[in-house]
Amino acid sequence: MQNIGIIIKRNNQRALEIGIKLSDWLTKKCSRQILCEAELAEPLKIPGFSKNDITNRADLIVVLGGDGTLLSIARHIKGNSRPILGVNLGGLGFLTAITLDELFQVMSEVLAGNFTLSPRMVLNVSLYRDGRRISYHNVLNDVVINKGAMARIIDLKTVIDDNLVNTFKSDGLIFSTPTGSTGYSLSAGGPIVYPTLNSITISPICPHTLSNRPLIVPPEVTIETTLISTDSDDIFLTLDGQTGFPIQPLDRIVITKSDHSIELITSPSKTYFEVLRNKLKWGERYQNNCE
Repeated sequence: MQNIGIIIKRNNQRALEIGIKLSDWLTKKCSRQILCEAELAEPLKIPGFSKNDITNRADLIVVLGGDGTLLSIARHIKGNSRPILGVNLGGLGFLTAITLDELFQVMSEVLAGNFTLSPRMVLNVSLYRDGRRISYHNVLNDVVINKGAMARIIDLKTVIDDNLVNTFKSDGLIFSTPTGSTGYSLSAGGPIVYPTLNSITISPICPHTLSNRPLIVPPEVTIETTLISTDSDDIFLTLDGQTGFPIQPLDRIVITKSDHSIELITSPSKTYFEVLRNKLKWGERYQNNCE
């Protein structure tokens, strides 16, 4: 691991300071080459790179921020994956499980080759309009189709391998990977899925029929969802909660499992279930401080 990519949370002074400290440690004590974006490159007085260049050239990517920062770099990884070490500088973080106190000790172990990888499933998402594909994306967490605040309930015809599942009448649909199961899907009543499994969870958002429940399907399927509400506007397709754009009636979204995965370096000090207990505060009693 000679080339180390460093991604920091934008407009975050703490992340910038830690990034500078880590870069200095890697270059002076470990003789590594640093690849970073302009935010970190300017104070370090080294060349800056685009996210695509970093994912293509780095042997290891260190993310200083939260889950959103990690998702921002993960969608640029295509083909051969690079190990990602996520360091949590924010609040609720399932992907960035390494604490700041662990950073340099864990980095020493990683550079020595002592680490465990957690492979995470990725989704390919295509948007078709008038029979032509107009957009294509990689998604690590979830694909969301939902309406704006004032829009009516929408109709989403959903087909799996040419078999009709349902025409969902709801505020939208969430298509989640196991990694994304602790995100928006969980808020919509979806299950927690162990992150290294391969499956896709379909969770309706506020369905008109209460018997419409989340559905887990195998990764080999092809999912097609068509917006058939011709009188609806203000409908959006959102990818990993970061990239979004409006969709039109009769637009078709096709979702399949990607051929590549994202490789996350696991925490050496805590298990996935410990992360769940801590992040979701399992086992803690509600305390009412009101007198």
